Amino acid sequence: MSSLFRRLVLPVAWTATILGFSSAKTVTYDFNIEWVTSNPDGAFNRPTIGINGQWPIPAIVADIGDNVVVTAKNSLGNQTTSLHFHGLFMNGTTQMDGPSQVSQCAIAPGSSFIYNFTINQPGTYWYHSHTNGQYPDGLRGPLIIHDPNSPFLNTSYIQENERVLTVSDWYHDQMTDLLPGFIDKSNPTGAEPVPNAALWNDTQNLQVAVQPNTTYLFRVINVGAFAGQYIWFEGHNMTIIEVDGVYHQPAVADMIYLSAAQRCSFLITTKAETSTNYAFVASMDTTLFDTLPADLNYNVTGWLVYDKAQSLPDPATVDELNNFDDITLVPYDNLTRFGEPDQTVELDVIMDNLGDGANYAFFNNITYKSPKVPTLYTALSAGDLATDPTVYGSYTHSFVLEKGQIVQITVNNLDTGRHPFHLHGHHFQALYRSDEDAGTYEDAKITEADYPEIPMRRDTMVLYPTGFIVLRFRADNPGVWLFHCHIEWHVASGLIATFVEAPLDLQKNLTIPQGHLDACASQNIPTAGNAAGNTVNFLDLTGEPKSPDPLPEGFTTRGKVALAFSALCGILGVITVAWYGLAPDAAAPLWVEQHASETQTVDSGVRSSEGTPTEPEVVTVTAVAGGAHSKA
Repeated sequence: MSSLFRRLVLPVAWTATILGFSSAKTVTYDFNIEWVTSNPDGAFNRPTIGINGQWPIPAIVADIGDNVVVTAKNSLGNQTTSLHFHGLFMNGTTQMDGPSQVSQCAIAPGSSFIYNFTINQPGTYWYHSHTNGQYPDGLRGPLIIHDPNSPFLNTSYIQENERVLTVSDWYHDQMTDLLPGFIDKSNPTGAEPVPNAALWNDTQNLQVAVQPNTTYLFRVINVGAFAGQYIWFEGHNMTIIEVDGVYHQPAVADMIYLSAAQRCSFLITTKAETSTNYAFVASMDTTLFDTLPADLNYNVTGWLVYDKAQSLPDPATVDELNNFDDITLVPYDNLTRFGEPDQTVELDVIMDNLGDGANYAFFNNITYKSPKVPTLYTALSAGDLATDPTVYGSYTHSFVLEKGQIVQITVNNLDTGRHPFHLHGHHFQALYRSDEDAGTYEDAKITEADYPEIPMRRDTMVLYPTGFIVLRFRADNPGVWLFHCHIEWHVASGLIATFVEAPLDLQKNLTIPQGHLDACASQNIPTAGNAAGNTVNFLDLTGEPKSPDPLPEGFTTRGKVALAFSALCGILGVITVAWYGLAPDAAAPLWVEQHASETQTVDSGVRSSEGTPTEPEVVTVTAVAGGAHSKA
């Protein structure tokens, strides 16, 4: 194991100094992905996906120009996996992007997979599983790319004063237990499971030691599954200089909002006096939750510690959650707005039920379904037909882009919740975001004159309820790139589209490593053909994976609720019959019931080899729950 890896696996090492490198090099990581047990909020031991026996998992750290090689071995035993390096363009190496059945086959239990790519962009990123809604179980960590030519390095701060913070929601149940109940006829409204806690650096009551009269760069990453987070530092302003890997002109904020998958880097200058420590708070966006459990503490608190001998004060109550508007940022390089689009993609966000009674997420009338052949492999094997979106299937919602095109994505939110949309392989210019309840793009009659001359850029943008956003990017990176909501529940329920960019260029220039093909062969997944695996007629999609059939024509919301109520009544009926059948016989003497009660035992532990209950080993910091109180 390298000294770099050992240095980074400490439980809260991301708050420590992360040192850079003086010249381009190869940075290697050997990751054994396996189950450990954790209890980050001090409330519940649960299986968690760790790396090399540790959780939180290590940060990946490199410099611009470095070659990064990650060997990922799947030792989970019961699940496949993959790694996506969120926000990295993967120029020339789209096969390393990581989503299962998109750019690769998943890594089977017991198998290894090599990711090999060169870094050509600076900033704050993260890596996570991109298979079966898995990353909320713990497989997510920071990815930091240092830039010796940063316009802020050595002028506003020095590298030794960088601090990395992750913020996230946390569930006590595993995703394999939560997902079946979420996408089910018993949940016809599509209510997402509410998190059990919030975390800083995968713990609570985090303390970050600081020195007086010092400027620090904080890199903050929301690695959560669902909740956006309002973030503020008491007694200190934040000067934003980077979002999602793009430098921006400095902008001062009292409070920021980070959706799932967004990142923000900002400068904080500490005070001269050291007699007081200061709280910093992340507060989950509870407007996303259908219910608010009475026992949920939706805030998590850490402290800037000037003097460890002083107390850690409770955070003050805030009267309003009023965050900085990120669309007002101006990129540091002053890149002007791309010209009018060569191709426009308009997507409507819809949540609706299908014939199985469950609730799904749709772009227009399509809810995503993974194809039999990874989409990249279809692009490489389809010949000239690779430019025909038909070959990628009816349910991957694929758009084929020509190299160099200016592409505009307009997303209308026909749903009443917020959605953070992420584009793989690119930064986009955020041209416009409407207010809540503004209706659709078409209704608003927006023109080029309404867009900023120098739009902010990032890779993940929040769309407000019943509003719209307008994004624009240049198709200068041949590959297969997803565009999806980064609420993991909505990924699982199908809120995904696919951009197949310059597929004929891919055929000329891209070779899939043998190890990637072997990963498919071990699971009998084809590596050529259309979405149905047809290599004879790429336009014949017979046998392609499909979503459930639509509901019968005219099936109304009232009908859906009635269906759910009927299903609930049926379940209650079965429970009642079972309870009645298991109840003691009415004629049985009282002492029989007493004896049964006395001899009944409850065993909630994990059994040792001797058969006695034992507690599972905890291999991370166990924290005491704590947090602020806020009023929206």
